[in-house]
Amino acid sequence: MKKGIIALIIIVAILAIVGFVLGPKFYNTGIDLQENAVSQWANVESSYQRRADLIPNIVNTAKGYAEFEQETLIKVTEARSKATSIQIDPSNITPAQLQQFQQAQQGLTSALSRLLAVFERYPDLKANENFKELINELERTENRINVERNRFNETVKPFNKHIKTFPNNIVNKFIGKFSEMNYFEADEGNEDAPKVEFDFGK
Repeated sequence: MKKGIIALIIIVAILAIVGFVLGPKFYNTGIDLQENAVSQWANVESSYQRRADLIPNIVNTAKGYAEFEQETLIKVTEARSKATSIQIDPSNITPAQLQQFQQAQQGLTSALSRLLAVFERYPDLKANENFKELINELERTENRINVERNRFNETVKPFNKHIKTFPNNIVNKFIGKFSEMNYFEADEGNEDAPKVEFDFGK
């Protein structure tokens, strides 16, 4: 009985020492890594917002040319509204939240792809200088989205590694501060930025 109590006291003492010695460094490093990931998530959202901001101008420019494609224009507008309505707490991104965000953004990507396919049938629209610039900006934005998503994953990786490796994982269980962050995973078949290409020479 006494031996059991002594062993328990020793274990508690070891845990206390580990927490006292490693705790501050673990905590401070964890905060720094977490803040890096949170900051990078803001860049991800900013890139998606830039795309959302371009869509009304693209739709309005197209209305005067693609007058028989109102249903497609409406679907893009609705997909944009849904995508911009998803709000995420970057310091506590749950798998469900991230999946909901990705699904909404993928829905907008699909709607845009259908819209751009429709635009190919309107040579006068493709010749419009304002439309050309909007499409070029959309292409740059799609590429930026892909870059920022990858950078976000790169900042999440060292944070997750920090809290999961020994002895940090023991310290983290002891103080209960950090939870593993989720990666932004591209949907199957959409690992790269969507292609936004037009042959404006036709």
